[in-house]
Amino acid sequence: MGEVEEEVASTTDIPEQPQAEVKVYAVEVRRCRRCGKPVRGHDPGVAPGQQGATAHRMGARVKALAHVLHYGHGVPVRKLPAIIREFSGIQITQSALTQDALKQSGGAVGAAYQRMREKVGKSEVVHTDDTGWRVGGKGAFLMVFTNAEQSVYQIRDRHRNEEVRELIPGDFGGVLVSDRGKSYEAEELSGIRQQKCLAHLIRNAADVSAGKKGQANQFSQRLKDLLQGAVALGKDYGQTPRDEYERRVEKVEVQITHHLRNRILRDDDNQRLLNGVGTQHDRGHLLRFLRDPRIEATNNRAERALRPAVIARKVSHCSKNSRGARALEAFVSVVETAKKTPGASVTASLSAIIRGGSPPSPP
Repeated sequence: MGEVEEEVASTTDIPEQPQAEVKVYAVEVRRCRRCGKPVRGHDPGVAPGQQGATAHRMGARVKALAHVLHYGHGVPVRKLPAIIREFSGIQITQSALTQDALKQSGGAVGAAYQRMREKVGKSEVVHTDDTGWRVGGKGAFLMVFTNAEQSVYQIRDRHRNEEVRELIPGDFGGVLVSDRGKSYEAEELSGIRQQKCLAHLIRNAADVSAGKKGQANQFSQRLKDLLQGAVALGKDYGQTPRDEYERRVEKVEVQITHHLRNRILRDDDNQRLLNGVGTQHDRGHLLRFLRDPRIEATNNRAERALRPAVIARKVSHCSKNSRGARALEAFVSVVETAKKTPGASVTASLSAIIRGGSPPSPP
């Protein structure tokens, strides 16, 4: 037998019997000798009015965990009590979680949400998109305004330029990345710089090209190829010598400008495509991304930000009332923004906000 060697092995698991952490506070109560009025002591861990029948309350962490599961991962509220009890041993009711969400959306979480809304109009680049929603069974719109730092959601009955301008003012100094929706083409937003999603335009050109033959196919197919080439070129920013990159950009600009020149086409579908895309190019909304690495060629960022809401819409009835809609837009904004901080705990960030503090710094 040779010498004995040791190998280190380990197993990570959860506690066999989850135990809740209960903090007990001894709050001094004294009475005024003159009027007999009771005066209670204060402690940061004890909420105002936490006495009598409400002397025991749930802490910020367990409530934050429940809200992250619901608003961040799409877990239905009715399933949250069983999940929390299984993994923490804490018993909490569905009603308590719903009431807390409404309370927080009008309190600390709502205040954090308002601060996020104010930052949107000061951003360098903002991606925006929308999807259908329902409030009390009636049609509505869920909009997102997102970038690398934060995602802000809002639910409104209509989706016009007025709703867009709640967050993107007419004097917006950044760049708005969007599709060709009418809301973004309003006169009130004509003064801001925009970048139209080339992925949408490429699909538009492909759809027209698919139904055409012969010469009628040439315009849309050529437009599709040119736009795809521009997207590919944008990925080379910083990867090739500056002079060579600028030369290639100028070539693409000349080719697209020539192809989108104002003229009469025989095919009506091609003519509509020319008029629509040509107008965006004339406004400078087509190739802005080629000279600014902060701008993305597509609006995929906003579409990804809407994906959790689309999934939630399939397993729920959206928002039952306007208060629920306000809670959803606030919590989803805070949770999705917290996810953008590398290394940070989303639950810890939301818990800190609920307690009235700032989210902890990531490790």
